[in-house]
Amino acid sequence: MPYTAEVSRSNPSCFLFLIDQSGSMEDPFGGEAGRTKAEGLADAINRLLQNLVIKCAKSEGVRDYFHVGVIGYAEKVGPALGGALAGRDLVPISELANLPARVEERQKKVEDGAGGLVEQTVKFPVWLDPVAKGGTPMVQALGAATRVLKTWLADHPDAFPPILINITDGESTDGDPGAAAAELRNLATSDGNILLFNVHLSSTQARPLEFPDNGENLPDKFAKLLYGMSSPLPAYMVEMAGQDGFAVGEESRGFVFNADLVSVIRFLDIGTQPSNLR
Repeated sequence: MPYTAEVSRSNPSCFLFLIDQSGSMEDPFGGEAGRTKAEGLADAINRLLQNLVIKCAKSEGVRDYFHVGVIGYAEKVGPALGGALAGRDLVPISELANLPARVEERQKKVEDGAGGLVEQTVKFPVWLDPVAKGGTPMVQALGAATRVLKTWLADHPDAFPPILINITDGESTDGDPGAAAAELRNLATSDGNILLFNVHLSSTQARPLEFPDNGENLPDKFAKLLYGMSSPLPAYMVEMAGQDGFAVGEESRGFVFNADLVSVIRFLDIGTQPSNLR
C-alpha cells in the first residue's frame, strides 16, 4: 500500500505551502470584521509551523523529520519565509525552529479550572507575514513548486511523498492551472505520488464544503477546477478526517471550498499528518 513509508531523520518527508498573496487577500476572512484573509492565513500557517516543530521536538533537540517551504504568489512568485530564512525554498525543520523572523507575545484564552476562561500571554513565533498585493499567478506558483520538489525528490526517492497545500481566494490570473497541477501530481517517490491539496478561502459566512467526493455541488467552474486539481485523500487521512467529524468516504479529495479560518486550521491539522512518523 502507498503512503506507508516511515518518516525519520534518515528518511524525512516534505511539506510545501503555496500561499495566495494577491490584492483580494485584503478582504475580510469569512465575514470576520477587522481581520483580513492575509492576516488570518499567516496566523494559521505560523501556528501550523509551530506545531510541526513541537511534533519533531525531542529531549536532545528538534529532529529533522521534515523539510518545509512556503511559496507566495502575487506580484512575484517565490519563497515567502521571512528573517534569516528569506529566499530559501525548503529548510529542515530544525532550522525553522531556530530561526523565526521574530517571536511575538500573544494573548490566548485558557481554562481557569473553574469552568471559565482567562487570558494568558504566550510566545508566538512568526515566520510568515501577511501580504496582499497583485494578481493570482497560480500557474507560475505550481511551476515553481514542481521545480523545488523535483530537486528534493532526486535526493529522497523512497520518502513518504511530499504534501503540497495550495491556499487561494481567487481565480488564476495567468491561465488554466490544471495542466501544471497534473504535472505536480505525477511526481512520486517509491511510496506514492505527491499529494496536492487545495483550500478555497471565503469572504462570506456560507457553509464550507469539506473533503467532497465529487464536484457536483460546487457552484462555479473555478471551484470545480480546484476540486479536479486535488489529490484523493489517502486511506489514513480519510480515517483521521472521519474521527474529526468530517463526512468523508473513499473517494474524498483534499479540497475545502468556501473555507473560514476554523476550516483552514482543521484542514491543515489533518493534511499535514504523515501516516508513519518515527
